[in-house]
Amino acid sequence: MKFLHTMVRVSDLDESLDFYVNKLGLKVIRRNDYPNWKCTLVYLAAKEGEAEIELTYNWQPEEYGGGRNFGHLAFGVENIYDTCQVLIDRGVNILRPPRDGKMAFIRSPDDISIELLQEGAALEAKEPWKSMPNQGEW
Repeated sequence: MKFLHTMVRVSDLDESLDFYVNKLGLKVIRRNDYPNWKCTLVYLAAKEGEAEIELTYNWQPEEYGGGRNFGHLAFGVENIYDTCQVLIDRGVNILRPPRDGKMAFIRSPDDISIELLQEGAALEAKEPWKSMPNQGEW
């Protein structure tokens, strides 16, 4: 498993980029606008190839009280299906199953959301994963 990124929701993208890039010295690794999700994701790192901070800017204003601005930890895995099965066997609930062969979510005992991402291309969708519903919040 490889640590990939930590996601933080931001209320003012320009102000946040000024802080993380101009003041803290991080570099923008990539930036993507997602009109269908109404958000912009900007990935920052000290150096390319190192763990990143994902700044998530939701286009519709939202108050981030109670720590909601912190999103999740992300880990890359060699095989998303095998990893999820091992976790299930160890008593972990898969809250967002890897229906797409690419992404799953679990939570820590302290309710920290953890994203598992298939390294490389998504695996072919297969059962029982592609029919598994979401559980709770992730």
